[in-house]
Amino acid sequence: MKVLLTGAGGQLGWELQRWAPPSVALTAVTRTDLDIGDAAQVMACVERYQPDWIINAAAYTAVDKAEAEPALAHRVNAAGAEHLAAAARAQDCRLLHISTDFVFDGAAGTPRQPDDPVNPLGVYGESKQQGERAVQRLLGSQALIVRTAWVYSSHGDNFVKTMLRLMNERDSLGVVDDQLGTPTWAAELAKVLFRVIDNDLRGVWHWTDAGVASWYDFAVAIHQLGREQGLIGRDCQIRPISTEAYPLPAPRPANAVLDKQGLREAIGYDGLHWREGLKHMLEELSDV
Repeated sequence: MKVLLTGAGGQLGWELQRWAPPSVALTAVTRTDLDIGDAAQVMACVERYQPDWIINAAAYTAVDKAEAEPALAHRVNAAGAEHLAAAARAQDCRLLHISTDFVFDGAAGTPRQPDDPVNPLGVYGESKQQGERAVQRLLGSQALIVRTAWVYSSHGDNFVKTMLRLMNERDSLGVVDDQLGTPTWAAELAKVLFRVIDNDLRGVWHWTDAGVASWYDFAVAIHQLGREQGLIGRDCQIRPISTEAYPLPAPRPANAVLDKQGLREAIGYDGLHWREGLKHMLEELSDV
């Protein structure tokens, strides 16, 4: 099976290359290789490689910068998704498009279902929502979208690595405790996405690691496990703070928990708890 991967330089793209099964002939392109915001480039690339599947892991993910760069966010997340969907339709191949919890407003008190109404709060979420709509409009019943949240990896920049650095520099650290979600190890997500392809799924699905945490809970676990792995050389007091105490340019969903039971059943796999995924990722960093 031939798979064309966009966003190969990102966290998920890197893990998808690392965990591609032997049955997959993977062609990985970075944003330097392919500007998905350019329709002609996208069509030419798909025509050249003639894939059976495209995995779109390319995204503009700078949530706060997106508020000041809406055109760029929409070029990648909305127009880019549209161009890939158009090329997939033209070349009669499948597209797996990766999306985000940010398409929801986070106001609900229960985990979001794949068919729940979307209501993004900021530019990033809006651009991703428009990308989803373009994929669904162009591919119809063939559309395949997997939303995820709070992704991190041993590759690239992310919350875990930022916390490790700050915990090694500071005596105390305030972390938001009134936003809920599920940390998701990109390596685990990559393995699941290949299962999704193997099962030839269609529609909109959710996947994160198992369990629920606040950013504060996540930070406490990073400190505990980071100390155990020798990645943090000092004690650092982690203090819970409110979202109001840490204002950012872009609003965040207060409840980013996604319901993934449907996808668990579809692929026959329950997945890792987020603490287990975090432990594996930190073990990778300690081995470097």
